Amino acid sequence: MLPIQLFRQNKELVLEGLKKRNFKETELVDQIIAIDEKRRQIQVENDNLAASINAASKNIGQLMAQGKKDEAETLKAEVASHKEQTKELAAKLAEMEQEQYDLIIRLPNIPHSSVPFGKSAEDNEVVRQAGTRPDLSAQKLPHWELTEKYNLINFELGTKLTGSGFPVYIGQGAKLQRALISYFLNYNIDAGYTEYYPPYMVNEDSARGTGQLPDKEGQMYHAVADNFYLIPTAEVPVTNVYRDEIVKESDLPIKMTAYTPCFRREAGSYGKDVRGLNRLHQFDKVEIVQLIQPEKSYEALEGMVSHVEKLLQSLELEYRILRLCGGDMGFTSALTFDFEVYSAAQERWLEVSSTSNFENFQTNRLKARYKDANGKTHLLHSLNGSSLALPRIVACLLENHQTPEGIKIPKALQPYFGADMIKSSPLIG
Repeated sequence: MLPIQLFRQNKELVLEGLKKRNFKETELVDQIIAIDEKRRQIQVENDNLAASINAASKNIGQLMAQGKKDEAETLKAEVASHKEQTKELAAKLAEMEQEQYDLIIRLPNIPHSSVPFGKSAEDNEVVRQAGTRPDLSAQKLPHWELTEKYNLINFELGTKLTGSGFPVYIGQGAKLQRALISYFLNYNIDAGYTEYYPPYMVNEDSARGTGQLPDKEGQMYHAVADNFYLIPTAEVPVTNVYRDEIVKESDLPIKMTAYTPCFRREAGSYGKDVRGLNRLHQFDKVEIVQLIQPEKSYEALEGMVSHVEKLLQSLELEYRILRLCGGDMGFTSALTFDFEVYSAAQERWLEVSSTSNFENFQTNRLKARYKDANGKTHLLHSLNGSSLALPRIVACLLENHQTPEGIKIPKALQPYFGADMIKSSPLIG
């Protein structure tokens, strides 16, 4: 959520940021400012009344001591009238603050100055590209055929049990999932991240705190009876650990990592772009989150990008890093770098990670703060990244490392998988 001070002090910056995002409802900015000006006037009026009540109350005591009972009674009547007025003004203030809040949370974050203009993924900027593209034979298979050939994933069984977008991992496929999760977590822990194992459902305050509500309300699975939301990413519960908390500056940076399944209703159901593991309603992901001082957050973002990049290198996959344009960024982000891995069998790039700096957009909602050495309180900056999302990583590992003998397992993953190759396994069932 954008701080109200930003609207007061730099309206043009807000409007320019919304323009870069191709955000249409720019009239909200003037509405927010108008409400704020009126709210501040009422606040001044209320403060003046409170001061008058305090002064009159002191005078009443003095008048009573002097035996001027009639004058004291007149002041008492004035005080009673002022108190009724302050109640009315307090109710107006609460109503206006809620109205202002309801408008502000509809606005996305302001992009960092380095974010390029653009309307869609086609306008994203390639920062760098690395890795070797495998030279596969003409008999190369996409991952949905490889998973059937080696009996790793049963998509039809998932549809039977639940519906489209809920695959069932079997045998070596399940083992590969477990190996990747363990490897990713250990890699993050070795880099100083503390592991969390959070709930898979959150309450409305948590979903609103990280910006999923109201922006992505229709994309989240909602347990209506309890008003809980299935998490779309571990970022939601993990970042909310510090909701309404004030930490000491000496405790920063706070670095957290977590594995969770993720649930998203927006997954499509037709075409090659959503076939197999390309887009799911339920998938596994390991997340990294940081909370840090504002002046250090972009240095932290660079470190997180490097961290994810080295992880991809260890998986022996060709990848590229994109700086997202204003029109393709997430609602809460100020700057996002996407990682894509090349799928040699599908001959296309697949997104496997987004690493973002949210600045104080989330922490303003969360009221996540720190106290500096002078005792002054400041909002933290929050960052997060996928390290990594599994489905498309699995797709590219299977496709890019396929051979006539089987599917090669990258060296870094072999201790977790317990073998250097996926070979044919008997069908189950």
